Amino acid sequence: MIKKVILIVLDGVGVGELPDANLYNDEGSNTIANTASRCNGLFLPNLQKLGLGNITKIVGVKEENAPIGNWGKAAEISAAKDSTSGHWEIMGISTLKPFPIYPDGFPKQIIDEFIRKTGCKGILGNKADSGTVIINELGEEHLRTKYPIIYTSADSVFQIACHENIYSVKELYKMCEIARNDILVGGHKVGRVIARPFVGTKKLNFVRTPRRKDFSVSHPERSVLDRLKENEHNVVGIGKIGDLFNFNGLTDSIHTHHNEEAMKEIISQMNRLDEGLLFANLPDFDTMWGHRNNYSAFAKGLEEFDNWLPKLIEIMHKNDILIITADHGCDPTTESTDHSREYVPILVYGQSIKNGVDIGIRKTFADIGATVSEIFQVPLPKIGKSFWKDIKN
Repeated sequence: MIKKVILIVLDGVGVGELPDANLYNDEGSNTIANTASRCNGLFLPNLQKLGLGNITKIVGVKEENAPIGNWGKAAEISAAKDSTSGHWEIMGISTLKPFPIYPDGFPKQIIDEFIRKTGCKGILGNKADSGTVIINELGEEHLRTKYPIIYTSADSVFQIACHENIYSVKELYKMCEIARNDILVGGHKVGRVIARPFVGTKKLNFVRTPRRKDFSVSHPERSVLDRLKENEHNVVGIGKIGDLFNFNGLTDSIHTHHNEEAMKEIISQMNRLDEGLLFANLPDFDTMWGHRNNYSAFAKGLEEFDNWLPKLIEIMHKNDILIITADHGCDPTTESTDHSREYVPILVYGQSIKNGVDIGIRKTFADIGATVSEIFQVPLPKIGKSFWKDIKN
């Protein structure tokens, strides 16, 4: 009997454009392969052994004749390419209508409502921009006027940046709650409202603090996480998993900010957890490197993850299973700084299951959640087809 499933989402690490990529202006995207080509190859010997090179051609990562893992890739049926819809679909919930995005800023009615309901005298920004750029551009004016900085990105997000000496973190969170619950509803129901506290005294020394908090839209139906928890399995979220699911379906949630923290926490929880699902997100591929088109750092991050993998595999018990996947692409080699509409990889490893199995091209990310459901013998999600029978001994 399988005791634990470790499910790791490499945020933004896609493996090739989907057939409908043209509808998202993402033709030619292949996050990992394009990164490898631009960097003259990747050195990922551990992912190679699992079968990564069998999924797509990657310079430096060979196709294995006898991989120790099982491999495949999955398409997205949700009408989106963001973290919320990607993680939801992995856990059996499709998003047929994409969350709204605001590349030209939020409409006047939204901003007017925000000012009225929060009691602030005005706002700064209201545009799509990098968070680190906008606080340096508008931070001094924010200190002078005490106006919150409102901005968005290529994602469906409403972000509020405030200096911690102007608005306490508690006050900032309250503004986010008002925006989430009272303003950004109906047709303006964005995927996430994000609190972005920062500190500093002048331009170029403003920095964001670790007290970021996401206020996500609630998923419309029960997820695989909910079913696992209802059936008294441990469900531990690491990284932004709790934020993305509004902490529903989790028995424990550990917030981490970067890959290194998340990987350390995975090891820590592996030593603590006897049974259940360990669901982790590694965000830096997306937030730090993909959106900033930093393909060299992206490549280094992949190699650091690969170098860490043996530490995890070494402490896995015989009845543990590791699944590595992604939630969308974020190709750092294209002109776009947006997510990319791509297949996501599926790598599965365990001592007590088969190896060397090509699980093929899956029609939906939800096949992962369906497989986890079947492993733990809980009701299957409405979408997704389990591949458990293909890999179990």
